[in-house]
This record gives sequence, structure tokens and C-alpha cells, in this order.
Amino acid sequence: SFITNNIIVRTEPIKMVAISCARLNASVARAQCAPRAAPAFRAAPLRPSRMAPATVTPMVRPVVAAKAANEPAVPAVMGAAPEEKKIMGISAFTWQKIIPLGIMFFCILYNYTILRDTKDVLVVTAPGSGAEIIPFLKTWVNLPMAIGFTILYTKLANVLSQEQLFYTCIIPFIAFFGAFAFMIYPIRDILHPTAFCENLLQEMGPRFAGPIAIVRNWTYCLFYVMAELWGSVVVSVLFWGLANTVTTVDEAKQFYPLFGLGANVALIFSGRAVKYFSAVRANLPPGVDGWAVSLRGMMSLVLVFGLLIAANYFLVNKFLLPKAKLPAQSAPKTKKKKAKMSVPESLKFLASQKYIRDLATLVVAYGISINLVEVTWKSKIKAQFPNPNDYSSFMGDFSTYTGVVTFTMMLVSRFIFRKFGWGTAALITPVVLFITGVMFFSLVLFSDALTPTIAALGMTPLFAAVLVGAAQNIFSKSSKYSLFDPCKEMAYIPLDTETKVKGKAAIDVVCNPLGKSGGALIQQFLILGFGSLAASTPYLAVFLFATVALWIKSSISLNGQFTELTKEDIKAEMKKSDETEVKVESKVGEGGMIEGEVVPKDKTVALSSASED
Repeated sequence: SFITNNIIVRTEPIKMVAISCARLNASVARAQCAPRAAPAFRAAPLRPSRMAPATVTPMVRPVVAAKAANEPAVPAVMGAAPEEKKIMGISAFTWQKIIPLGIMFFCILYNYTILRDTKDVLVVTAPGSGAEIIPFLKTWVNLPMAIGFTILYTKLANVLSQEQLFYTCIIPFIAFFGAFAFMIYPIRDILHPTAFCENLLQEMGPRFAGPIAIVRNWTYCLFYVMAELWGSVVVSVLFWGLANTVTTVDEAKQFYPLFGLGANVALIFSGRAVKYFSAVRANLPPGVDGWAVSLRGMMSLVLVFGLLIAANYFLVNKFLLPKAKLPAQSAPKTKKKKAKMSVPESLKFLASQKYIRDLATLVVAYGISINLVEVTWKSKIKAQFPNPNDYSSFMGDFSTYTGVVTFTMMLVSRFIFRKFGWGTAALITPVVLFITGVMFFSLVLFSDALTPTIAALGMTPLFAAVLVGAAQNIFSKSSKYSLFDPCKEMAYIPLDTETKVKGKAAIDVVCNPLGKSGGALIQQFLILGFGSLAASTPYLAVFLFATVALWIKSSISLNGQFTELTKEDIKAEMKKSDETEVKVESKVGEGGMIEGEVVPKDKTVALSSASED
């Protein structure tokens, strides 16, 4: 009986062998207790009803060894198997993946907040510039550079490993931001063609002030584009590419919303850092370039956190990936070997898939929608806060409040994913944009009728528009970070490796700037057609609501495809399990989520056999 309890029993034939093994081992034990009889036993041939020890050993020992090594390939053990160590109900190994990813996301978003606030102050307050420069920048500078990066990234992805690709992309960013503060900005007067652009502006007229300001302040514009690309490349491609590699769909549903918790704590602290350096700049004595001091301080923080990102990635690759239980989709799905695709072939391949098109529509729609409101809002901010110190201070407060609201949304989002699923979570962001957009445009279009009410609150219509626009951006961005981004990244997981890697590069790097540039193009055409941004505001509202409607339609379509792909993966795993000695039993668990348990196929037979023995 003792021996039987330590033998894995799979089927009836093996059961009989196990019983024979138990009887044989008992005979061997009795023989070993009598030394004189032992040689006779070893020399005498065994009866046919018994098996030689040499035959039994290979059957029993590998099972015991597998049990000692805790290998998942062994399906059923007659006895309580040691449970995997858990912390707060979560596997310890899962925490080893989540914590480094959270730290990395924290550092990336800390830098992005500083860069985002700094780039706006740089270009809006630059000599001969203003808020009108932003649409031209996004359309004619940011988008071409994003496309160029995508082409380069696609080529590098074919020749470099994932680790080499990460360092090749992030190191130039860190080097540029450090060089800008300590080398480029101090000699800006030498680098900027100020006199040439002033003469050009006199000859061509003020309607070309935006494009001329780009040429005049080209180093500031380069900083603006690099800061925009940091969000597209480092956040979307590099970080989420790594996260999708090491996490499964179940882990993603549980932890992707929580990745933003640490990131939005960084958003709060980085907003305080921007406000602090704004105050330092304002309190410096006359004759000191306060903005240069602020730039050096903020870019020093960007350098430190950038190096932390690279170090964290190194540690993840060194200690985590070699022993990680990677999701099945991280390995390429079985395909015929084919030649590497060129860039046009890759884009054609991606455009031919409805799944990728719907996903791209979500990203482009968000960029257009937020841009249609954001640029108008920033022009209001400059009108309310013409002083760069005040402008930067307000943006620091804006970032802090964004972090607080987003942190709260991150906590709520976990419940939303568990209770309502991917489809509902994906629809919340466009709905929030629609509601807040209605509020913002109503205030702008009907400001005269609302003036008495606004005055009773002690505010001017301009300041009220600034606050409502800030609230619109805060709630839109919080829903994006807590729901839209996790939904978007989850959508990549069921895809094969080729579509996942090249699809992310095309969607996140091209479609994101394309959405922003598309919104900027709409604004440019409307301004040229109606003479001013204020006159085109009603038509901007129409474009906003039409874009949100298309966004909602694509979200519903993508939800159906995502659900179908996930079901196919589950069926594939079930079919694979049918070919082994285990099966999957499912049940409806907490929150209505389907939970599965791997059990031996012949668990009932094995238990009854053990009880009989």
C-alpha cells in the first residue's frame, strides 16, 4: 500500500503493472532482510507473473523525478502535490513579472509627462510662435518623422533581436534630451535663422506665421517631435511589446489596468516636478536664463529615469525571460517558412486584415478626437496665461490632477474588466469623449448665454473654457490610460508574432501621429475656409461627433473578432489537452468569469484503484 500511494496510475493496464511492482518490491524487501537468501533470489529467474527490477525502474523513477522538479507535464499524482507559492492569491512568479513591468512603466510615464509639458511651453512661447504652430507641426513634421521611424523600425526588426532593438530605439532618445538641455539650447541663437525668418515673414505675410515659426525655431520643433515620438515608440512599441511577450491573456486582463497605477503615481510626481521648476524659474534674479535652468533640471530627471528604464529592461532579460512561462502566442504559430517581407509588403499585409484595420481605426479616431478639442483648449490657455511661468505652472497642475483621476480610474477599471469584459471597457473612452466634448463645445458656442451664470461663479468665460477644457482632457486621458490602452494591448495578444510585431509598429507609430495630424489637417482647412478658429468651432464639433461614432462602430466590430480569436485559442488548448493525460474542467467563478482547472482524465479511476489497494 505504501508503494502504491507513490505511483502515478493513469489507466487500467498501468494499474496492473503498478500492483505487480508493489508485490515485487515487497518480495525484494523480504529477500534483502535475509542475507543468505539474497544471492539465490538474484540468481533465480523470475516467474512470468512478475517483472524484473530493471524493467520497473524506468517506469517509476522518471515520474518521481518529475514530481520532485515540479514539472507541469505530470498530470496526476496520487497524493497532495506541493502548491505553488502565492502572494495575495497571485503566483509568486507572476509577481516577478508584474513588478518590473510596473517600475518600467512608472519611469516611462514620468519622463513622458515632463517631456509633454515642456514641449508645449517651448513651441507656444517661442519667439514669433504661438498655439497655431501645433497643427502645422503635427501634420508636416511629426507625421513624416513617424513614418520614417516606422520604416527604419520594420527593417531593424528583421535583423536585430528584441533586446538589441529595444536599446537601439531608446538610447538615441535619452542622448538627444540630455544634449538638448546642456548643448543645443545654450547655442540656440547661433542655430536659429532668426533674421532670415523675420525677413521671410515680412515678404510672405502673417498668414504663413506658423510654417515660418517652425523654421525659425527648428530645434524647439525637433524637441517637440522627439517628445511626441517618446510616447509612440517607448510607451506603445517598446514597453507594451515587452509586456505582451511575457504575459498571458489571463494575466493581461488582471494586471494591464494595474500597470497604470504606478505610472500615474509618476504622473502626479512629475506634475509636481514641472510646477517646482516653474517656480524656480520665476524666482531667479534678473539676467539669469530661468528657462535654461529649468530645462537642465527637468532633462536631468529624464536622463536618470531613462537609464533606469534601460537597466530594468536589462534585468528583465537577464533574470526573468530565461525562466518565464511565456504565452503560447509569443511563439510563432506554425507556418510555412517564407522570405522576409519588404516595408510595402508588410503594410499591405496589415491592411488586408480587418482585425488590424479596426484596431488602427480606434487609434486614429482617438488622435483626431482629442486633437480637435486639445488645440483649441491650448489656445485658450495661452490667452489666459500669456506668461511662460504661469503657462508651465498650470500644465504642472493639469498633469497632477490627471494622475490623480487616472489612478482612481485604474482601480475602477479592474472591476470593469472582470465584470463587463473587453467590449464594455473599450467603449467607455469614446463615450467619455463624446460627453465631455458636448460640454466643452457648448460652453464655447453658447458663452454669451452662459455669461451671467459664469460671472456668478466668479469666473470669466475664458477661464471657464480653460477649466472645462482641462476637465475634458483629464477625463479623456484617464479613461484612455486606464481602459483604452489596456484594451488595445490585449487585442494584440491572440495574434501571431509577425502580425503582432509589425502591426504594433504600423499602428502605434504611424496611426497615432496620423490621428493627431488628421485632426490638425481638419483644423487647418476649416481655419483657412472660415477665417479663424472661433468661426470654425461649430464644424469642429460636427467632425468630433462623427469621428466618435466611427470609433464606437469599430470597437463593437473588434470586440466580436477578439472574442472569436480568444475562443479559438481556448479550443486549441483544449484539443491539445485531449492528446495528453489531462483534461480541462471549466466552471463559472467569481464575477461571472469562466475559470478552468486541469485534472487527470482518469482521476476517478485512479482514486478508486488506490482505495482498492
